[in-house]
Amino acid sequence: MADQGKLPAGRKPRADAERNRVRLLETAKAAFAEKGAGASLDEIARTAGVGAGTLYRHFPTRDALIEAVYRNEMAQLVDAATTLTETQAPVAALREWLVLFVDYMVTKRGMSEALNSLVNGTSELYSTSADQLRRAIAKLIDRAVASGDIRLDIDPLDLLRALAGVTNVNPGPDGTRAAKHMVDILLAGIQNRT
Repeated sequence: MADQGKLPAGRKPRADAERNRVRLLETAKAAFAEKGAGASLDEIARTAGVGAGTLYRHFPTRDALIEAVYRNEMAQLVDAATTLTETQAPVAALREWLVLFVDYMVTKRGMSEALNSLVNGTSELYSTSADQLRRAIAKLIDRAVASGDIRLDIDPLDLLRALAGVTNVNPGPDGTRAAKHMVDILLAGIQNRT
């Protein structure tokens, strides 16, 4: 799907337009997590404090909004890996990123039906996203391996798959809490025993 709601190359959005876009993305993320991809777009606009016209100017269709939320979440996960690598000890950085990934998966669950049509195993969006995630977690794992904190045989994709399964166990607040506990169990399982 082409990027919709973007300005021509070289043109920056006004500060208020960018604030509105960010508020819409955050509000849509919460609405999709709570109510699924069928959440009311008018309600999203109202909750974000903008008119429906502003929402549609940024995101002309529901699919465009869903894709933008997905891309925004991916960018935040990738950026977080870099920030955590620079600011935290290796295992602490990996744990924090894995918890962020769990939160991402919980949000994505609310959008899963709509995402299936936008992001499938053969789409450009899927392949780009999967590659970005693999690189982000690999950066964290490589650093933890280099420090001697985790085992050498950890495949980043295996860890992502395990976490995806963890988040599907029990939806809701208790499920999120349980998923975060399972992050700690997974980390204990991959750490080197000294």
